[in-house]
Amino acid sequence: MKLLKIIALSLSFFWVGAQAQNISIATGGTGGVYYPMGGGLAAMLSSKVPGMSATAEVTGGSVDNLKLIGTGKPYVAFSMADAAKDASVGDDKFKDKPVDLRTLLILYPNLMHVATVESTGIKSMKDLKGKRISTGAPGSATEVMAFRLLEAAGLDKDKDVKRERLSVAESVNAVKDRKIDAFFWVGGLPTAAVTDLANSPGMKIVMVDTNAEVPAMNKKYGNLYFPTVIPKATYSGMAKDNKVAAVANILVVNANMSNEDAYKIVKAIFDNQLDLVRSHAEYINIKLENQKANATPVAYHPGAMKYFKEKNIKVN
Repeated sequence: MKLLKIIALSLSFFWVGAQAQNISIATGGTGGVYYPMGGGLAAMLSSKVPGMSATAEVTGGSVDNLKLIGTGKPYVAFSMADAAKDASVGDDKFKDKPVDLRTLLILYPNLMHVATVESTGIKSMKDLKGKRISTGAPGSATEVMAFRLLEAAGLDKDKDVKRERLSVAESVNAVKDRKIDAFFWVGGLPTAAVTDLANSPGMKIVMVDTNAEVPAMNKKYGNLYFPTVIPKATYSGMAKDNKVAAVANILVVNANMSNEDAYKIVKAIFDNQLDLVRSHAEYINIKLENQKANATPVAYHPGAMKYFKEKNIKVN
């Protein structure tokens, strides 16, 4: 009987250890950038890291992803830095429910798309007043940043616009069907759904500038946002470069992830970066020199810091 207990105990320890290697990658909607990147990451980790099995999940986006991290289960999540900050301190959509997060990597910049078509007459943020718009899917950080942009532009999200909560793919279809006039989407370049809109016959895409709202957003919410450009060659039919507000994307985990697993994931990403680029071009923008303490509002995981130290990158 004692021998059976020892065997059962040993098997239970083996099972717990094995379970710790089953990683879920929390991504976003199928029309965005997180989803193909997450699929590429899951495939790479499963094939390149011995004993690790990873699967990608479709989600609403950053907010949903951070809530999944909060369950304490073995999730790796894509998130925008502003939503991650809110989660870490228990603010906004995480009011009084902070999540014990750690950063694995600074990924790439997420650029705000305020997209419409020429027939709507919308050319600026002020022109959105009285229009039918989508501010992003429930559970997305697009919604968080869209609300902040509207506020910075002097628009009331509840009174000045007729607001829908659609994913980027749903938003594009709604514009095509003339059910909405414009939509907000925060993502990498190019975003497949926006490319679809730009290539739609009989429609000319218009991208609204949002860089002027950056100072007001940073004054209220902290130094999270920065101005950048979506080059006019990104989407077919763009008349000019689009001056936009942007925010960093980060890869996050629960603080309870083992140092060993965190180290393996970060190392595997840099060791297999060219393979990852095949899943989405934004992987080329993940750089060691961008891993800086002031670039993320969430502290780095010790396992990630171990890898950076090996590469002589100081992050604290």
